Amino acid sequence: MASLYFTYSAMNAGKSTSLLQVAYNYEERDQHVVLLTPALDTRAGEGKIHSRLGLSRSAETFTPKTDLFRRVQSMLNEQMHEQGIDCILLDEAQFLSPEQVWQLARVVDELHVPVMCYGIRTDAFGNAFPGSAGLLAIADKLTELKTICFCGRKATMVYRCDEQGNALNSGEQVAIGGNDRYVSCCRKHWVEALAAAGINQQTFPLVEGD
Repeated sequence: MASLYFTYSAMNAGKSTSLLQVAYNYEERDQHVVLLTPALDTRAGEGKIHSRLGLSRSAETFTPKTDLFRRVQSMLNEQMHEQGIDCILLDEAQFLSPEQVWQLARVVDELHVPVMCYGIRTDAFGNAFPGSAGLLAIADKLTELKTICFCGRKATMVYRCDEQGNALNSGEQVAIGGNDRYVSCCRKHWVEALAAAGINQQTFPLVEGD
């Protein structure tokens, strides 16, 4: 039975590597997968999923206006996909709209195609991305990929930094970047980094001690 999966983590936990490994596993068994990635993420080139290990694959792109149910339905009807689609693998799922999350649920429930989404749970200011919030609410299966803070604890948060490595306390929710712009850390050190950047401390308590 097809399911909607959401694998989430902080940045630099290996989400794209995991996605590409799953794609390889399917294809090794002569099964057909479709890779999807947001058109706005062009760090590795347009329509590319790239991992920090150097692995890279071409992917179909989508925008906030793409109806993903209709897109997959069209793929299934095309001659090039006569063999069917065994799995949809979607990178950077945090950039999905809430409507697109439900469209993917329809892909699973009505077209009977498994959908595996990979993304970041929260933005640099501690707020849930709309796509991630939707997936956390309705996905059939949730998996957390773990990475670590510099202190050794599990990293669950990420902050955006300037060229000097100082945390930024304001900005747009979506700002594409990698290790040069973002730092994954535990909640304690995320709070301290944003407090040092001058964020209103009434928004959250500053954690003291170890």
